Amino acid sequence: MAHAEAGSELHFHGAAGTVTGSCYLIRHGATRVLVDCGLFQGTKTIRELNYRDFPFDPSAIDAVLLTHAHIDHSGLLPKLCRMGFTGPILTSEATGDLLGVMLPDSGHIQETEVRRLNQRNRRRGRAEVEPIYTRADAEQCLERLRPQDFGAWFQVAPSVRARLWNAGHILGAASIEVELLDGAPDRPAVRMLFSGDIGPQEKSFHQEPQAPGDLDYLIVESTYGDRDRGDPTTEARREILRAELQAGLDAGGNILIPAFAVERTQELLYDIGVLMNEGAIPQVQVFIDSPMAIRATEIFEKHKDALHEVTRPHRLFRHPGFQFMLSVEDSMKINSVTSGAIILSASGMCEAGRIRHHLKNNLWRRQATVLFVGYQAPGSLGRLLLDGEKSVRIHGEEIRVSARIRRIESYSAHADQGELVEWVADRLPVRRTVFLTHGEGGALATFRTHLLDAGCAESHIAVPMLDDSIDLKAGQPIAGEITRRPASGTEQRDWHNEYAAFLLELGQDLQTLPDDDARRALLERLHEAIGKPKRS
Repeated sequence: MAHAEAGSELHFHGAAGTVTGSCYLIRHGATRVLVDCGLFQGTKTIRELNYRDFPFDPSAIDAVLLTHAHIDHSGLLPKLCRMGFTGPILTSEATGDLLGVMLPDSGHIQETEVRRLNQRNRRRGRAEVEPIYTRADAEQCLERLRPQDFGAWFQVAPSVRARLWNAGHILGAASIEVELLDGAPDRPAVRMLFSGDIGPQEKSFHQEPQAPGDLDYLIVESTYGDRDRGDPTTEARREILRAELQAGLDAGGNILIPAFAVERTQELLYDIGVLMNEGAIPQVQVFIDSPMAIRATEIFEKHKDALHEVTRPHRLFRHPGFQFMLSVEDSMKINSVTSGAIILSASGMCEAGRIRHHLKNNLWRRQATVLFVGYQAPGSLGRLLLDGEKSVRIHGEEIRVSARIRRIESYSAHADQGELVEWVADRLPVRRTVFLTHGEGGALATFRTHLLDAGCAESHIAVPMLDDSIDLKAGQPIAGEITRRPASGTEQRDWHNEYAAFLLELGQDLQTLPDDDARRALLERLHEAIGKPKRS
């Protein structure tokens, strides 16, 4: 769609009505700037958005501003470059270092998952598919990174400048202040702030989030907008971890921790090391089974001077009981360990990576424990386990869930409801609009109500949906220019989840019937229900 050169617009191409897929397009005159370009995660329906064409021309984008390295904010950058983007990716130095690990790993996962899918497709006579991007695409994308300092203005384009603020979320994470200029730099036409992901007030390694006020527009995440976790102090949180680990060890099996490779793994390693050194838990084997987490740990060690309030700065993540499993062969050796070990493995939502193999090997064991320490997107395997599913499918195989399923919420890297409200209140008044993004429906609605109670005017709060657009000068939606991509799949479960659950239940029902005649009768009724003729 052609645009006139005049005017300023903001387009919500991700994390709008959903939690993941962060992507905002700013158009200011002839300039086009993206803020984030993230991967959609969750149900299969919403993940399919990753395969669609971008709703803009990648070759027309002048620059990308990146809040932080998490894949739901950065994971489509290689695809953007593959499709023609040649501008700079502007972000913090630490974020750039993390991307050097995370994006190639994401490309490898895309290739691995598609290779496995194509093997099944060939057996079923279906067409093969291509990965969203490859490891080579990701490595080429890294050449576009341009590190920026926190707190200093930098030029994004002739009429756009930006500044990074500490978001307190993960290493290198920033909220990004953006000014759209029409003349002198001290008279911006529009001043806006993208929160990125905001960290809690009590967070390992990072100081409290910081950000400016005096804004026309505020785009703020709402992930925990409906939940007050009552986050404990660092010491109290460590005690919660100790109790869960001890209970898991007492149960007699392994403890699986699906942990995000960046920040969460490092926080856990630090706390487990402290607990072992203090004698608070036994000296057990701790397997770190994620090549990306291992390399990310090395980056945290490189940036150790930027980490806040840590002891043993030169041995932050090292302990004699820690075993870093880089190779596939090393990972497979863990299968022989059936009890007494702590296994940290990615991915954090159990959607890919080595954790799925460990789940296949342990979920059916009553003595095993699966301990979740992070957000689980709707429809993800992690969310299904937390929701109490009795059987799940992993790599096409039915696995009975007998393990203890536990959760610690206080390791979240996101501010909770009270902290989000306080963060927004500190930015008020916002002259035009506060946009609520990165949230499920209930979180968005509840957060909105609490912002009203905090003094934010009702007319100044908006909840955009996917591909909505706003005229920044007029402060109004762009009439007739919303071309919404399918938003089905943003619900807790999509049809793929229901289909998988149906197959599992059908298999179980068939097994409970008394004889083969009863099983055939049930199948015949199913054929009749869907209008298919009885097979001879």
